[in-house]
Amino acid sequence: MAYGITDLTTFILGTIFIVLLPGPNSLYVMALASRHGVAAGYRGAAGIFAGDTVLMLLSTAGAASLLRSTPLAFMLVKYLGAAYLAWLGIGLVRAAWRQWTARPAQAGTARPTDAKLERNAGRPFRTAFLISLMNPKAILFFVSFFIQFVDPDYAYPTLSFLLLGLIVQACSALYLSALIFGGVRLAERFGRHQRLAAGGMGAMGTLFIGFALRLASASLG
Repeated sequence: MAYGITDLTTFILGTIFIVLLPGPNSLYVMALASRHGVAAGYRGAAGIFAGDTVLMLLSTAGAASLLRSTPLAFMLVKYLGAAYLAWLGIGLVRAAWRQWTARPAQAGTARPTDAKLERNAGRPFRTAFLISLMNPKAILFFVSFFIQFVDPDYAYPTLSFLLLGLIVQACSALYLSALIFGGVRLAERFGRHQRLAAGGMGAMGTLFIGFALRLASASLG
């Protein structure tokens, strides 16, 4: 045992498995990269890192206990998060429909859908940050997961949580980087097929709506 961490190998393996589970964070970053390139994808990833860091800090400060002991606060956060994800999903579906029904763009002419998406892409950090924060169960997860690997008798538990948090962020950075470059490759391959790209955008929007419904039905259990 080093730095108060009881089972580092198991923690790393569990973190990798959890990071690989699909969710709105990874989906949004991949969508950003596929539509607006590597730089936009990494701005979104930075928002995810910031949001996850805030959740970790809130978890260690006892925010999870507050949500557990105050059902009204949990319900408020839960439904606000679900509404925000649904709003993003509906926006993607509407943009996909406009792109599907639009006439093929002439060379050198930007489609109205593309122009609107470019304006929305100017705030990837803020959007990703809010997506990351809008999941109250994540706070509960960070507490229940971290606490299993920290020795309660260790003199500096803050150091233990810091090291575990860095491991989570490193795994997340590697995964999001793969999604960013994978999204750019997919965009290069299918970008000339207007309806295929619209179908992919619509599928992403539908997934966001699905995440919203799942979050709205989440419980504290």
